Amino acid sequence: MIVLGVILIIIGFLIGIPVLYTIGTVLAVAGVVLAILGGTGRRIGGRAHWY
Repeated sequence: MIVLGVILIIIGFLIGIPVLYTIGTVLAVAGVVLAILGGTGRRIGGRAHWY
């Protein structure tokens, strides 16, 4: 999710589409939060790991 978010941020910035920039930011932040929570060993949504 982090990589997809960063790609969308870059595409949105280069093409000038603010919706892609916003969606990319949301995906990147969600990916970072899930990575941090998963790294602490906390189960997220009943799953121990997110792939």
